[in-house]
Amino acid sequence: QVQLVESGGGLVQAGGSLRLSCAASGIIFSFNNMGWYRQAPGKQRELVALISVGSNTNYADSVKGRFTISRDNAKKMVYLQMNSLKPEDTAVYYCKIFTQGDAYWGQGTQVTVSS
Repeated sequence: QVQLVESGGGLVQAGGSLRLSCAASGIIFSFNNMGWYRQAPGKQRELVALISVGSNTNYADSVKGRFTISRDNAKKMVYLQMNSLKPEDTAVYYCKIFTQGDAYWGQGTQVTVSS
């Protein structure tokens, strides 16, 4: 049974930083691409960042230069370092793992950026 558990969200002032973590279990983690997504109130869920098995990364234009995705295959963890946070970054952040023919989501962690 694949499980993803996010942590690290919270309330931060604009300009501050947070580091999100996602712990995976029930899967051979190193074989799978991973992603962070977010969903703000009243908006659709959107891609924030992706990291491949080989640690190639892609970012949404809105977070380029501010957010960094990384992974630790030995610990089965994926991280999202968020710097220079803006109020528009406020959302629930979700971790996602891509498997052959399927995908799994975590329960999400709330990030709130105050102005």
